[in-house]
Amino acid sequence: MSRDTSGTPGAVDETVGSVGEFALIARITEGRTYPDSVVLGPGDDAAVLAAADGRVVVTTDMLVEGRHFRRDWSSALDIGRKAIAQNGADVAAMGARCTGFVVALSCPSDVPMSWIDRLNAGLWEEAVRAGAAVVGGDTTGGDRLVLSVTALGDLAGRRPVRRDGARPGDVLAVSGPTGASAAGLAVLTAGVESHAALESHAGVESHAGVESHADVVAAHRVPQPDYDAGPIASRAGATAMCDVSDGLVADATHLAVASGVVLAVESDRLPVSAAVRSAAADLGVDVLDWVLGGGEDHVLLATFPADAALPAGWTVVGSARADGGGDGGGAGDGGTVTVDGHEWTGPRGWTSF
Repeated sequence: MSRDTSGTPGAVDETVGSVGEFALIARITEGRTYPDSVVLGPGDDAAVLAAADGRVVVTTDMLVEGRHFRRDWSSALDIGRKAIAQNGADVAAMGARCTGFVVALSCPSDVPMSWIDRLNAGLWEEAVRAGAAVVGGDTTGGDRLVLSVTALGDLAGRRPVRRDGARPGDVLAVSGPTGASAAGLAVLTAGVESHAALESHAGVESHAGVESHADVVAAHRVPQPDYDAGPIASRAGATAMCDVSDGLVADATHLAVASGVVLAVESDRLPVSAAVRSAAADLGVDVLDWVLGGGEDHVLLATFPADAALPAGWTVVGSARADGGGDGGGAGDGGTVTVDGHEWTGPRGWTSF
């Protein structure tokens, strides 16, 4: 993964405080082009997006420094891309395509403008990859860096794919492997990079842990959702769907509870990348702890009718059944997830509190 070490406009000693709010906003919005979905971009009291479908998909998420990202582990470009990706994946999980993003930023006044420039570049890079644009937002001072992103999307006439549509007999499938982000976090947590190395680029990728497991570290820094996977799954007949942000078991539980079914996961069918297996072996971790309990992969988890032709890239990992049947428990166990017929006792994924 490339790192954003290129030069940026403005004096080296410029900070957010010295530039001021309006110059900051002008710098963030200057020289950008917008897709056809943007009728009116930044510069007025609000942006205007086309809504040809007559409905708008809306979701929002927040990243707090020290809680969701660390500047000594991720570059500004990485953080910007991740902020957009985790919101764009939620739009895709509804079966929609992204049309615009609104970004609110709170930060201390001594944050260098060069860092903000790289953050903005990351926001835009991922927004464009999602087929959309950053159409507005807000800035304010604060004690720590906080990014709040609102994503908007278009269903193009399709029904939204909700969490409550899974039915007994459906198959459970994922749009890609899980566990890479958790593996990358574990590599970083094991004690890899210094802030000085990250900022100077010197020696960042030469550390043994990062060098040996660069793929999973990159996956943690910047998840790369397949923004087409959601709309394609919708057209293929997906009955329920969600983004895997908290962990596969945790998010499967959301589907199971909403649909009132038991979702039975078969561990030997889970797609696991060689990079994740390698990191697990080196760190002495059961790879299923990451694959089932790790979050922030932002692949999609969905149920489909048993006779549906799954889109390319999707892998069947289990099935849905009515509560009270099979080997997962007694009557009334709808809304649960089993792994190989038993309750999963490993890590269950991210919780906010």
